Amino acid sequence: MRREELAEALIPLIGRLYRDYGVVTSIHGHRLLNLPAIGIIAVHDRAAELGHHAVTLDHTLEVLQALLAAQPAPASIDIARVTLALTDENPDDLATLLAGITSPEHVRTDVVLYGFGRIGRLLARILIDHAGNGHGLRLRAIVVRRGSDNDLDKRASLLARDSVHGPFPGSITVDHENDVLVANGVRVQVIYSDDPSTVDYTAYGINDAVVVDNTGRWRDEAGLSRHLQSPGASRVLLTAPGKTPIKNIVHGINDDTIESTDTILSAASCTTNAITPVLKALDDAYGIQRGHVETVHSFTNDQNLIDNFHKGNRRGRSAVLNMVITETGAATAVAKALPQLKGKLTGSSIRVPTPDVSLAILNLTLDRPVTKEEVNEYLRHVSLHSELRQQIDYVESPEVVSTDFVGSHRAGIVDGLATIADDVNLVLYVWYDNEFGYSCQVVRVLERMAGTHPTVIPPREPVRSELVAS
Repeated sequence: MRREELAEALIPLIGRLYRDYGVVTSIHGHRLLNLPAIGIIAVHDRAAELGHHAVTLDHTLEVLQALLAAQPAPASIDIARVTLALTDENPDDLATLLAGITSPEHVRTDVVLYGFGRIGRLLARILIDHAGNGHGLRLRAIVVRRGSDNDLDKRASLLARDSVHGPFPGSITVDHENDVLVANGVRVQVIYSDDPSTVDYTAYGINDAVVVDNTGRWRDEAGLSRHLQSPGASRVLLTAPGKTPIKNIVHGINDDTIESTDTILSAASCTTNAITPVLKALDDAYGIQRGHVETVHSFTNDQNLIDNFHKGNRRGRSAVLNMVITETGAATAVAKALPQLKGKLTGSSIRVPTPDVSLAILNLTLDRPVTKEEVNEYLRHVSLHSELRQQIDYVESPEVVSTDFVGSHRAGIVDGLATIADDVNLVLYVWYDNEFGYSCQVVRVLERMAGTHPTVIPPREPVRSELVAS
């Protein structure tokens, strides 16, 4: 009862920080915004269960009260890591940490989702959830092909209910007269079109928009350029690997290469986003000579539910009844973000009968010998303090399974207990929510394109090899 009372006291503070100051609070990356009291307790407990630094509700209350008193600029603040930083550096004052916050311009960037499948709907959920303070990315429209006479109602229902990720947190209504979905007060125009070049976004008051292509239908510059022929569209982001010369961006790795002149970008693939940050951390510390990446990947809509014709090898066999060996370009795609690994990695994939959360197995040969304890301690530190902490999570639990990682905001989660190290040979297991975790990475790229990515507090350290035990 005491914990419920404390959690209830946190709710208005979390809401005020977000709506008055644009501050998003979390516990080891698990957002606190819009959670009920029991949900806030669960986030605190889950962090401890997954082997993270434990933070009490009392500590969270103290930090939130101090943040409100400081009236900070917009930022993403991890309460658990703030308590760690204060314990290690300055237990009485938040001023040093908050001094690093710079207030970004209150820019608004229109976003259009072209395609409304698995990734499109999760992107919509995230963007709507981020819309509370009225600045930053604004979801303005989705573009789809009309599927039926009651298409609008079906789209609303799919956004409202998801068999993997649960119900939409809020209300969704339909404005049939104007072809608009209203989700938690956010009006999303539904535009019906079969050709990206035929839409006039300015007719709906949409200007200078980033169009996020979730269809995967076009992956080259010529095809994706068709979006730019539409009035009101100025940039395109592809949620699939893009063909050269399109930049493939993995946030946290090479998002600093995004330039204002870039009109077409790719957010790479879910697997590339999951493994590239871990590979960078390992290459920085130990050096990677060569390696093989095997992904145990949940089935996708590209496969058949039951045996039927499919143009791809083996993908015509039932996804829910079989393990299916297939190809993956993720290993070679890593080199687009980390050129130093070009030609060093091979990869393959096994599709398995689960609907979400996948597992990458990294079998690597390093430049120098390592121990399991050394590698795990290094990756734990990277996940807590480094510039890759939004991408890499770390867990040590003998009981976790794939469904425990549904809804993870991280690109990948290292399973420390599964690590195998023998001299220069290393095997790592990296979980990843190939739907939601990837969608979070896409939104981070969008924020970088729009110049609205919030300051991260505590500041992230560079990944440094000197953190490795000698």
